[in-house]
Amino acid sequence: MTKVKICGLMEPEHVEAAVQAGADAIGFVFAPSRRRISVEQAKQLARLVPEGVIKIGVFVNPSPEEVMQAFQEVPLDFIQYHGNEELDFVKKVGLPSIKVVSMYSIKDKEKIQACDTQYVLVDTPGIEFNGGTGNVFDWGLLDGDLPRHRMILAGGLTVQNVQQAIRQIRPAMVDVSSGVERNNRKDETLIRAFIRAVKEEER
Repeated sequence: MTKVKICGLMEPEHVEAAVQAGADAIGFVFAPSRRRISVEQAKQLARLVPEGVIKIGVFVNPSPEEVMQAFQEVPLDFIQYHGNEELDFVKKVGLPSIKVVSMYSIKDKEKIQACDTQYVLVDTPGIEFNGGTGNVFDWGLLDGDLPRHRMILAGGLTVQNVQQAIRQIRPAMVDVSSGVERNNRKDETLIRAFIRAVKEEER
């Protein structure tokens, strides 16, 4: 069963819509982004997330102290490292983690294989910020033997293409942010429709 992560949530009504529609994971962005929120804001939003729904904090090249503060105070279940963090750094911080691999070419498959984190998230390379571009990368880059049981697929997913993505990539989880937005703001109808599309594909 492919899980669903709704990322970049900033407002209570959107967290509630995602949870009620059956999201498996919620993402809070602490990195430079138009979706960035503070630890205190995330703490308030996390109160709306029931037990069993994973809370993920997204960081880009953070200090160990930043990561640990958010993990403990929100609290979070996973740290998503979306920058140039070395695997040694991730291991040293020692928290449940997701490492992002930006898919430029077929050579990036080696980075996926090298990741020994709990999950590896494959995404479209960033433009202004790391991730969140709304663009799809070439899914053909993921052909072959890869750890799909711990792969999260991101990058330009929408209600229209997520079912094809699941059929082709067979990831453990799909991750959406801009694909459930209208005018740069999360949209409850799109959130519900995206989650429904994923669940229907799994029937």
